[in-house]
Amino acid sequence: MGRPDLSRRQLLAAAAGLTVAGSFGFAALGTGADALASGADTRVRYWNLFSGGDGYNMIAMLDAFRADNPGIDVKDSTLQWGSPFYTKLAMAAAGNRAPDLGVMHMGRVTGFSPGRLLDPWDVRTLARYGVREADFNPELWKRGVVDGELYALPLDIHVQLCFYRKDVLRKAGLLGADGRMVPVTSADEWFDVLKEAKGATGKGLQTLGMWHNDQNFQWWFFVAFYTQLGGTWFDASNTEVTFDTDKATQVLEFLRRHLTDGYTDPAFGGGAGAEQVVNGAPFAWEGNWSVPVFDAAKLDYGAIPLPPVFGRQATHAESHAFVLPHRSGRGGAVDEAAHRLAAYVVTHARQWAAGGHIPAYTPTLSTPAYRKLNPQSEYVTAMDHQATEPKVWFAGSTGILAQRVGPVVVSSTVGSARPDAAARRMKATLTELLASKNPMDGRTAAQGGAVA
Repeated sequence: MGRPDLSRRQLLAAAAGLTVAGSFGFAALGTGADALASGADTRVRYWNLFSGGDGYNMIAMLDAFRADNPGIDVKDSTLQWGSPFYTKLAMAAAGNRAPDLGVMHMGRVTGFSPGRLLDPWDVRTLARYGVREADFNPELWKRGVVDGELYALPLDIHVQLCFYRKDVLRKAGLLGADGRMVPVTSADEWFDVLKEAKGATGKGLQTLGMWHNDQNFQWWFFVAFYTQLGGTWFDASNTEVTFDTDKATQVLEFLRRHLTDGYTDPAFGGGAGAEQVVNGAPFAWEGNWSVPVFDAAKLDYGAIPLPPVFGRQATHAESHAFVLPHRSGRGGAVDEAAHRLAAYVVTHARQWAAGGHIPAYTPTLSTPAYRKLNPQSEYVTAMDHQATEPKVWFAGSTGILAQRVGPVVVSSTVGSARPDAAARRMKATLTELLASKNPMDGRTAAQGGAVA
C-alpha cells in the first residue's frame, strides 16, 4: 500500500482483492503455515509489508507459487507498513537473523547500505527463471542498481493518479469521444476543467480531493509537478544542492490555488477524496492502490497520471521491489528458492495488476488480460514518465526527506506559509540533509557510492 491508516479503504480493497483473485484463477487465501509443507524440502522465509487488497493479492500469488512448486515451502510474514518495517528489517540483517527474501520500496534501497544490510541478486540465476533486464523499463531497473550490482528486483511501480467520475464529467462536457477525460496540457486548462466540473457537481461535495493536510501525499504531488518543470535536486556527485526555488514556488502556488479558488474544501479534511468521489465528487488525486476501492463501489470512473500542467508528462512513482536481506553464508538451495520465488511473482504479476499497480515486468503489459483491465490500461503510460525522489540515502517512501520536507509543502498548500518562503525553507532543509550522515553506515550522500 502507499500509506498507512487507511482502514476503511483497506476493508473495501480486501473485498475487491477476493474478487480479483478469483478472476485470475488464484486461491484467495493462503495458509502461511509454520510447519514445513508436506513434501517440501526447502523453506523460504519472506517478509513483506502488504496489507488490505495488496495483502490478499500477494497471498493469492504465493499460493499459486506453492501449487506450482511443491518442493518449496514459503513462510510469509506481513509486518507493519512504513518505518517500523524498515527498522526491523535493518536490525534483522545486522544481527544475521534476516529472512531469505524481503520487500522494500525502491527509493529506500540506497539508504539501506547495500553490500552490508542487503546482498546483491545473482542475475544469472534470475535469468534461468525468466527475469532479464531487457524485460524492464530501463530507468526502473537502473534504480535498483548500486555500484554495478542489482540490489532491488522491481515488482511494480505505484503512481499518483487523477481519478475522475465519468458521469459528472459527461454532464460537464469534459469527456472525449473515447469516453475518457479531455486532455490537459497547462495549468490554465486544468483550472478551466475544474471550473466546469464544479458546475456539474452536487451540493456538499468538493471538486478535487488532494490530501492537502497529508505530508506524504503533498510531497509526492510536489515531486511530480517539480519534475514536470525540469527541476533538479543535487548535482551528479551529490555535493551541491541544485534545487530551484523559483520552480518550487511555481509548484507550491499551483497546489495552493486549489484551496484558494474553492476546488478543494479544507472543511473535508485531508483524507476525504476517495469517499467524496464515491459520493459523487468529480476528482480525486490518489495513489493507484485506490483502484480496488472504486471498483468495489461499482463506479463508472477513469484514472490518468497527474495532468501535465507544466507541459511535460511526469507523475510521482515509487516501486515495490524484492531484496535479499544480508545473511552470512547466503547461497545453496534456500537462496536458489528465494530467487525462484521472486522471479515467479514478478513474471506472474497479472494478479498484482488487478490491485492497481503497474507490473514492472513489461511483457505483462502487452497481454490481452492486462489490456482488458480498466482503468489500469488508461494510466499504464506512467511507466515511461516516472517522477522519482533523488537517489540518496535519506529519500524513499516514508523516508527522512518526506518527513522533513513534506510538512513544509503542506504549510504552503494550506496557507500557513507563503510559497516563496516555503521554497527557501525546502532548499535549506535539502542542504542540511545532503551534509548529514546515514546512520546505517556513517556516510554522507556524496560518500555513499550510490551511482548506478
